[in-house]
Amino acid sequence: MDREITYREIYDGEEKIVCQLIMEVFNEFIAPGYSKEGINEFSKAADPVSMRYRLANNRFILVAFDEDVLVGVIEVRNYDHISLFFVRKEYMGKGIGGTLNELAIDKCLESNPELTKIDVGSSPYAVPIYEKLGVVIVDSEKTVNGIRYTPMVLTLH
Repeated sequence: MDREITYREIYDGEEKIVCQLIMEVFNEFIAPGYSKEGINEFSKAADPVSMRYRLANNRFILVAFDEDVLVGVIEVRNYDHISLFFVRKEYMGKGIGGTLNELAIDKCLESNPELTKIDVGSSPYAVPIYEKLGVVIVDSEKTVNGIRYTPMVLTLH
């Protein structure tokens, strides 16, 4: 029997499990294409203390749970930039990322109804995933502090 996935904002105290999920997915799918510098730099973002600080500074995080198992997360900065977006491997391709993305867009538009675009610096691995969500490449791949990313934008209607 299929269970229903629940979506909500992160609760205080869940930063550790969210960071664990982020690093699990990062290590399997993204880290193999990064330098040691990039892996170390990314790891700074997947730190519970850093995450709590970010949440207090104009960011929000939405999570997806299958009962008590965290299966997805999206973090948005300034209500117009996706900064982290991860789904647990065994839940990929089941629409969880798409739903998290839609809910994040809704929250951004609630904050700013005049918002016309949301951007993201996509890892090489995630470019095709973002493209399926309607996000388009706007520039060539960049590398900053070892972090490889492709600038992408989702135009809102």
